[in-house]
Amino acid sequence: LTGAVLASFACVVYDMVYSNAMYVDFSSVLSIPSAIIASCVSVLLMNLGYLIMQKRLGQIGLGIANLVYCILSFGSIVGIFAIKLPLELESPEMFAGLAIPMHFFPLLAFLSVLPFFNRTKVSAV
Repeated sequence: LTGAVLASFACVVYDMVYSNAMYVDFSSVLSIPSAIIASCVSVLLMNLGYLIMQKRLGQIGLGIANLVYCILSFGSIVGIFAIKLPLELESPEMFAGLAIPMHFFPLLAFLSVLPFFNRTKVSAV
């Protein structure tokens, strides 16, 4: 839950900063509530997947989960380029600059708070 809040906060702050700095408004295409919901659902799914991988595969499962999450995060940005934006939007080429970083916030938040809540012992290799 902490990671979900952190990812949602990052999305909201980034949206405000990007929109003000670039003088663009994509709220009709990417609303703040949808970004918050997507971030929360993503982090909660990552948490569930992490628990399952940890129970089934032990320590190696945690590394596999991290690798899968990185691949999925990078893969998710492909969909941004397929979005058909409304013609009345100003500077549609700027949309990717807003949406792509938001796809990485859930993973960054999840991996940032994980060490504080993970009870498994990790040994240095």
